[in-house]
Amino acid sequence: MKEITFKIGVNIKKYRNKKRISQDILSKKSNLAFHTIAKIETGSTPNPTIKTVKKIADALSISIDNLVKN
Repeated sequence: MKEITFKIGVNIKKYRNKKRISQDILSKKSNLAFHTIAKIETGSTPNPTIKTVKKIADALSISIDNLVKN
């Protein structure tokens, strides 16, 4: 499970950088705390909820599939 979580974090960072937005801006766009974004990206959050992942995907204008795929 940790491998999938880490991949989600890697993908969030990839799409965030592609859109050239900071973790702070993503946290505001997704209505999540800054530290939540940071912890998911680094893999420190073991199991982000689907609700959290959905908020991030919506803020990045991508599908959840993009965040969980290898």
